Amino acid sequence: MSQWDGKSKGTVLGYKIFVFLIQKAGIKSAYILLYFVASYYFLFLKKSNRAISYYFKERLDYSYFKSKKMVFKSYYTFGQTIIDKVAISAGMRNKFTYEFDGIEILKQLLAEKKGGVLISAHVGNFEIAEHFLGDIDLNFQINLVTTDLEHSHIKKYLETVTQKPTVKFIIIKDDLSHIFEINAALANNELVCFTGDRYFEGTKSLSEKILGQEANFPAGPFLIASRLRVPVVFVYVMKEPNLHYHLYAREATVKHRDEKALLKEYVQSVETIIQQYPLQWFNYFDFWKRSEK
Repeated sequence: MSQWDGKSKGTVLGYKIFVFLIQKAGIKSAYILLYFVASYYFLFLKKSNRAISYYFKERLDYSYFKSKKMVFKSYYTFGQTIIDKVAISAGMRNKFTYEFDGIEILKQLLAEKKGGVLISAHVGNFEIAEHFLGDIDLNFQINLVTTDLEHSHIKKYLETVTQKPTVKFIIIKDDLSHIFEINAALANNELVCFTGDRYFEGTKSLSEKILGQEANFPAGPFLIASRLRVPVVFVYVMKEPNLHYHLYAREATVKHRDEKALLKEYVQSVETIIQQYPLQWFNYFDFWKRSEK
């Protein structure tokens, strides 16, 4: 099924090795070690291999051999984004360069003083957005709506080697108290950010075609964004060669209480990004519900 279990691969020891290399020998040295890690994933993670191979072969229509090559390159690119995130959070932001596409949309959004909803996806490296936007002196608070299912021991270790994030987290709770936190943030002219491409079993979902095949998406971000009467912006931070990142911001057309139309526009937006950056689709699970067929 096209839901995610909320947890990513990795160990504390693995992160410690990469952090040591980043700090002592530089980011590019960590990239070299990454070839071996990506090779391990490519050879032994059969479940995620099947999922990402299906994406390249069936959804992007690549040949069998090109799909295999792209699976390895996908793991390698994903690893690079993790290394970059750690490096930037550890104070190496000046090692990277940044490019803005649509930043005037965010400036206008903040000028209206109504708050706003950002919707991103598990493509690129949106988690560095707070550092990225610091380059243009946008004085605002980002609230990231998330679950709290990631490996706590990795989170605790990274907190010891990285700077304290300025992003605030709104944790999704069964009692729906996160809805009040979202409303309070918007009332304070803050930005609330969701990822719109992963849902969890037992939660409400919406169905829409992406890359020509039906898939399920979490209903929450689209229900909330279509009802709050605030601007909605699709935002992605994509990795380019040579330690360069490119931010894309696109304002959505929101019809009140029409979450399905908003989802459709979101999917079209994600597809546009995927066509430009096919290696930066980082959903390594059965996204298109093939197991149900």
